[in-house]
Amino acid sequence: MRMRLMLLGGGNVLGQALIQQGAEEDIGFLAPKPPESGWDAASLTQLLDETRPDALINLAYYFDWFQAETVTPARFNEQQRAVERLAELCKHHEIMLIQPSSYRVFDGSRATAYSEKDDPAPLGLHGQAMRYLEQSVRATCPRHVLLRFGWLLDGTPEGLLGRFLSRAERDEALYLADDRRGNPTPIDDAARVILAVLKQLDCMTPLWGTYHYGGHEATTSLALGQAALSEARNFRSSLVEEITPQAHVARPDASEEPQHAVLACKKILHTFGIKPRAWRAGLPNLLDYYYRHV
Repeated sequence: MRMRLMLLGGGNVLGQALIQQGAEEDIGFLAPKPPESGWDAASLTQLLDETRPDALINLAYYFDWFQAETVTPARFNEQQRAVERLAELCKHHEIMLIQPSSYRVFDGSRATAYSEKDDPAPLGLHGQAMRYLEQSVRATCPRHVLLRFGWLLDGTPEGLLGRFLSRAERDEALYLADDRRGNPTPIDDAARVILAVLKQLDCMTPLWGTYHYGGHEATTSLALGQAALSEARNFRSSLVEEITPQAHVARPDASEEPQHAVLACKKILHTFGIKPRAWRAGLPNLLDYYYRHV
């Protein structure tokens, strides 16, 4: 790798997965420790003025963007200002910016898979924040890659999957939508995709733009929960017996979460040669991580 790579968010699980996979191929990252209050416009300005990397991967707010149940508007506003400044700095210093985004930029009103050509129309605060971040990056930093991921899964106790597993051990009944669809995407797979994109950019190929990626085999949240529960029984016997199907509209997060969130991944395949991997193959590692850290 000829480029000097900077990773914001090297301490979170997706950042760690990216660092580990990079190390296996002798690809290193500058991964600065954030200030105690987190990255903001001032600290980012100082950082990039001093370091001047060739490419920057922004995973600084991974948990809030992809795993948190709720995030306050004030917190999103702070992050939006920081990303605005980051995009300005990347343009000024001619730094490539790799910015993750989410299926949540769509409202889920169509049953067919969303492509990069479809117009975003987010439902709730999460999706609105991600759309705003995308707009800031596009408008400010020409040399960017926006990666919209499907349902990102990690093994942290505080994450989406971890909260489900905790309820499976604690609650007498579990409910999941059987008419809500998406692409489960383990973080090891997401890290593989980011690394593959960086390798192509290292060849100085100007493949800027927006790309979709989600794990192979779109599924329902109910089927995903059943698969996770089946794998979890290898670690715990005291789990709820079964999951009760429930309509999407009856779910408490129906106003925030798109009912149809399947992403079409043809563009990233044709441009970068990145093939989707089966999400089921990533479940054992996720469950192993969870039960070692719970």
